[in-house]
Amino acid sequence: MGSLGPTVTVSMAKHDAGGHQPPEQRKEGGGVFGGGGGGCGFRMPLHYPRYKKADYEAMPEWRVDCLLREYGLPVDGDLETKRRFAMGAFLWPDQY
Repeated sequence: MGSLGPTVTVSMAKHDAGGHQPPEQRKEGGGVFGGGGGGCGFRMPLHYPRYKKADYEAMPEWRVDCLLREYGLPVDGDLETKRRFAMGAFLWPDQY
């Protein structure tokens, strides 16, 4: 199955000519997109999930939740909805 390893946070905060963030963006959350691990914003893990369709279909709900949370994706709905969302987000069309 795939990896739930380290993540890299992507911040799109603007900097001035000296490379400094404007005061309204200097927050502990890591910038405009909250890159400080506060649970909001998009986070890019170092490894793309390597699950197959059968893996997602058999995956327990806690694992699906963890995977979606790791990428900063919504974790709403029932288990089947979460599984379909994860498959749509992480599988290539020819893997369905």
